[in-house]
Amino acid sequence: MNQTEKDLLEQVTIDAPWALVESFATFKREHPDDVNRGMDEVVDTLRGHGVEVQVHEPELYLSLPGQARVEADGTTFRAKPPAYAVNTPNGLSGPLVYIPGTTNMDEEDAFESQLEASAEMEAKVRGKIVLTEGFASPAIISLMDTCGAIGVIAINPGVDIHWGICTTIWGTPGTDDLPNKPTIPAAAVNFESGQALRAIAEAGGEATIFTEMEEGWFTSKLPEITIPGTEEPEKYVLLHGHLDSWDVGVGDNATGDASMLEIARVLWANKDKLRRTVKIVWWPGHSTGRYAGSTWYSDTFALDLDANCVAQVNCDSPGCRWATEFLNVSVMSENHDYLAQVIKDVCGKELHSERPHRAGDYSFNNIGLSGYLMLSSAMTDAHREELGYYAVGGCGMNIAWHTENDTLEIADKDILLRDIKVYLLAVFRNANAAVLPQDWRATALEFQDTLATYQSEAGDAFDLSDAKAASDSLLSKLNAFYDGVADGSVSEARANIVIQDLARILVPLNFNRSDRFRHDPALTIPPLPALDQASKIAATPADLQGFGRTQLVRGQNHVIAGMRSAETLIERVAGV
Repeated sequence: MNQTEKDLLEQVTIDAPWALVESFATFKREHPDDVNRGMDEVVDTLRGHGVEVQVHEPELYLSLPGQARVEADGTTFRAKPPAYAVNTPNGLSGPLVYIPGTTNMDEEDAFESQLEASAEMEAKVRGKIVLTEGFASPAIISLMDTCGAIGVIAINPGVDIHWGICTTIWGTPGTDDLPNKPTIPAAAVNFESGQALRAIAEAGGEATIFTEMEEGWFTSKLPEITIPGTEEPEKYVLLHGHLDSWDVGVGDNATGDASMLEIARVLWANKDKLRRTVKIVWWPGHSTGRYAGSTWYSDTFALDLDANCVAQVNCDSPGCRWATEFLNVSVMSENHDYLAQVIKDVCGKELHSERPHRAGDYSFNNIGLSGYLMLSSAMTDAHREELGYYAVGGCGMNIAWHTENDTLEIADKDILLRDIKVYLLAVFRNANAAVLPQDWRATALEFQDTLATYQSEAGDAFDLSDAKAASDSLLSKLNAFYDGVADGSVSEARANIVIQDLARILVPLNFNRSDRFRHDPALTIPPLPALDQASKIAATPADLQGFGRTQLVRGQNHVIAGMRSAETLIERVAGV
């Protein structure tokens, strides 16, 4: 860490961010009016520090959950409806069927449905209300909706019920997305209620779901600050996080909002030390619009992001109690070593990263922005097991996540101060690097691992050797490129053009099914998704394998063409 960086981190204080956390702990930020109130407080605080703020006011399409309950066998069960569930204030009744779902809530895939659509599943659920374990996630709701269920009740794993959102549509729907809106009511219940309902289902009983929902267009404030760089002001790092929450949402995401507030204050005071610009944005519509705020920004400023954004950094759930380590941190491969060094320099901790999920305000994969961080620090697995906690999607793995218990006690001053410094140094270094820190050799190595896995799974059913050869060639070209950067034969200016533009090719190749500038659904996207049929083809019935091979031929063409485009870019710009 150089002296400028040390001096910068010494300027971080906990006073202003903690004051925001304490304030946000006093009011809910679910309804857009309350979210706008929170945005006003952020803006007023920033302006009090002399920071210039632009406030956008997009119209976002949101779904606001109200009350819910389930009635069965003369008993009323407490429930919560997920955003985008269908409004059924007068109740919807039907036979109740239990379908075993996700029971291992210690795993990171607890948010994904392990069930699949089939004629057998349709026969079981059509015309019925499905009761199943897990969260009321888009995967399970869309599956049961497709199979003809008339409603879904999700059994949460503990005493509390978690809020969520059940649409697969990413952001405000476009016309083409509207047919994919959920058409059935859904509700979540706690474990005890779930077991009682299971007994009713297994006895052939019925249930009635009541949900109260408000859905429509809402004017939503979206503050953006631009801290201009001195040498390349058109290029920028984008730091972002959501301000809306479930209930008062201290750990998710008042602590993140406070972190960005303090980073904005410190960077604004030191803007003369920035090579590139830093933009910081607070999102509305994260919880009730499936990332509607970040998607609006991604759509509205897509061409500028495409031309000038060098990296996106997501700030969600930092600074929570017991979150001593950096575990399961979302990092694209090209950023791992860079972020690992930042964390080591700030606090001496080791980074344990994972592939970013299709979640969290990662609304920029379609454009091709390299990204790191989503959730940051977390408690250890051993501590979580000691407490009897299951896996959740934030709050440092505190199970108060997405509940009314996510209150002030979930935040930790010392951990928040540390995490603010991690985010600050990551953004500052990225903005100031003479050569952008993304190392695409790591991504090429990831491609090789992915292809090896797919080939192993496909066996003799499909040959991926052409894609393997293309990945070998790409890695060789990248090695030559970075060697040229190191020995000075490739100038910093040309190197940065290549590194930024490689993101526009390789990120969509690895994270997108749709075309650029369109948003994939909020469902799991595997590595090199054009080739994921390779993981299934060997188990496909013989009479259907020809369709799988056809898809894989097309997918392999897509992947090889992308890798060749990356090589062409390096040759054209860097002369390697």
